Amino acid sequence: MGKARVGDIMTRNFAFVKPETSIIKCAEKIIKNRVGSLLLVENQKLKGIITEKDIVWALAKKRGIGLDKIPAIDITPKKLETIKPSATIEQALKRMKKLKFRRLPVTVNKSVIGILTLKDILKIEPGFFETSSFHLDDIKELSEKIKRNQTPVDFTEGLCEECGNIGLLYKTDNRVICEDCLNEM
Repeated sequence: MGKARVGDIMTRNFAFVKPETSIIKCAEKIIKNRVGSLLLVENQKLKGIITEKDIVWALAKKRGIGLDKIPAIDITPKKLETIKPSATIEQALKRMKKLKFRRLPVTVNKSVIGILTLKDILKIEPGFFETSSFHLDDIKELSEKIKRNQTPVDFTEGLCEECGNIGLLYKTDNRVICEDCLNEM
């Protein structure tokens, strides 16, 4: 990854809303933009970040209240973490791992200029995760995607040799097994 900096690979055209935007409007924008989070921005200043996880939490905890009445700022974490565009990718990864975050807003003089996500890093150097102290096991979603991409495409239908279930089977290691058994390997 060499001398790559956060500013070199961050997403500049990030999705954002105002802090008072309702949770339901946030959910709609997340789906429309196919992103996992929205930055809460007011006058170019970062006020918060709302993720899919925050919205699911609100659905579970605030059942009686209409989600169209709850502003995004009310359910976002109060502590904000950011990173500067001059930071190295390795510094960003260490920080993400320590904080257990998958994304960091990028700021200059408290103004938001972008967002750095693990997806941004994977785009430039997919092998970095395997050789660094940052483990994909910490990020279940990414490890599952990699596992699926390594799954052989040679498949058939029938009886799983491992568990006996009937369904779509994959040929691997001279056996024919279902997707569940394949994922357990």
